Amino acid sequence: MKKILVIRFSSIGDIVLTTPVVRCLKNQLEDIELHVLTKKKFSNLYHKNIYIDKVFEFDNSLKDNIADLRKENYDYVVDLQKNKRSKKIVLALKINHSSFPKLNVKKFLLTTFKINILPDVHIVDRYFKAVETLGVKNDFQGLDFFISPNNEYDISSLPSEFQKGYYAFVIGGTYKTKILPAVKIIEVIKKLDKPVILLGGPDDVERAEEILSAVESPRPQSSSSVLSLVGKINLEQSASVVKQSMKVLTNDTGLMHVAAAFHKPIVSVWGNTVPEFGMCPYLPKEPEKCHIVECKDVRCRPCSKLGFKECPQKHFKCMMKIDADEIAEKLKS
Repeated sequence: MKKILVIRFSSIGDIVLTTPVVRCLKNQLEDIELHVLTKKKFSNLYHKNIYIDKVFEFDNSLKDNIADLRKENYDYVVDLQKNKRSKKIVLALKINHSSFPKLNVKKFLLTTFKINILPDVHIVDRYFKAVETLGVKNDFQGLDFFISPNNEYDISSLPSEFQKGYYAFVIGGTYKTKILPAVKIIEVIKKLDKPVILLGGPDDVERAEEILSAVESPRPQSSSSVLSLVGKINLEQSASVVKQSMKVLTNDTGLMHVAAAFHKPIVSVWGNTVPEFGMCPYLPKEPEKCHIVECKDVRCRPCSKLGFKECPQKHFKCMMKIDADEIAEKLKS
């Protein structure tokens, strides 16, 4: 039996994007035992993964993990994090390993000088470069996300109009410059023909309340009902709501990749980041299910490969100029 360690510390979306590599390692290599090292905060994503045999997790220090990992006598390490901490693990284990092209210099050229020499290659396909030497190839079956039976959201508990079909709106994100402002979401909702469920974490509650307050005021007869589950349900339950939705409107965030894992039709909105970074929804056999909405004429974008708390230029045109009509039409069509 061969024993392989996969390293990916964070975060939700990035971990979901590693699932094709994990699945293909398990399915294509004979008698393999597959372990993962990740941050404790995100370890449940791997604990639920049916292709993983053992999960090592950490909070801050990796010191104890190194001692435990050495005892496993791994045959190979697949580093899908590729930073100083993961390289420290690789060096400590002193065994054969591989990683993937991270393209940080090319991303820097694009964000700083607007020179785009990035290859047209999705991050998932770049991850597979790390397992080429093992003979593992992409099966092009897309992403995986596993929900515990006790976390499946019962939509029969929703008002009757939601049970006939609803749109899931993912309103949150790690960085404000990657989040579609509430005023734009309100504008979209008032153009829709089906109910909307808002999804997000505790940090998004205030934005959800702003949206609810605006759409509950007198509005056109055609506008849709809105229900907020923001901050009220956990990640798996949110994933279940996405899974059972008609279509998904989402920022560039973790639940976007969860939606792709369930092969949902997605309207993906991009602000200060760009799909050229290779992180757009991964639907290799159904690219038509994803529609990208972005303002390509905003000259200052992309301003970061991640994001900021506020727009560096103070105008936030990359999101404020987003066409609500385009979003609404793509959701309804």
